[in-house]
Amino acid sequence: MIRTALFICCVMLLFASTLLAGEEKQKDVIKTSMGDLEITFLGHGTLMMTCAGKTIHVDPFAQVAKYEDLPDADLILITHHHGDHLDAKAIEQIRRKDTKVLLTSAGAEQISGGTVMKNGDVQTVAGVKVEAVPAYNLVHKRPDGNPFHPKGEGNGYILTFGKTRLYVAGDTENTPEMKALKDIDIAFLPMNLPYTMTPEMVADAAKAFKPKILYPYHFGETDTAKLTALMKDTKDVEIRIRSMK
Repeated sequence: MIRTALFICCVMLLFASTLLAGEEKQKDVIKTSMGDLEITFLGHGTLMMTCAGKTIHVDPFAQVAKYEDLPDADLILITHHHGDHLDAKAIEQIRRKDTKVLLTSAGAEQISGGTVMKNGDVQTVAGVKVEAVPAYNLVHKRPDGNPFHPKGEGNGYILTFGKTRLYVAGDTENTPEMKALKDIDIAFLPMNLPYTMTPEMVADAAKAFKPKILYPYHFGETDTAKLTALMKDTKDVEIRIRSMK
């Protein structure tokens, strides 16, 4: 009986692993003056981008992809130190000796050899300018009254590919710093309740800084149709919904 149960368990694990390996992730290709930018939507708050022969991984997370089958990273961006955004196992599988890892101070306590970026810092890696933007909660808090993401701990990142500016917000709400952003072509804004933004918060921010393309990401079970409805009269922002399971 025990052997049968163990056998069934192993088969189920193998089946789940096979599904993960064979699952075709959605991709978008956006033309930039640096070349085609390919964005792969791996799931949760996790993205992979390639442009001009360089590969960038954002918040690698082993639960959403088989990283041993993905391209090694030229650059890894870690928005903050929570385990679903800083996954040492996933990072190890795509990190070469020359891979640049940009992360927060708290992240540097978990992963060695990275470069700490504080809010407002700027780096250029693999020909891509990287700007660290504050990422924090204004409203949503833990039962003890502390924000899920305190100010000063986390980063969003603006990446500049030639003349195209792409913003990955990390875990944050619609902060004044976000709403003051300028000339953003592509924005990834989180909508994972209760930790980040409601659809109303995302719409508020998007209407303020007006990215040309808006991707809600890291949205869990939040209904993306609510955001689409809230943005229906904002004609200069294109909403793109992609699978981020």
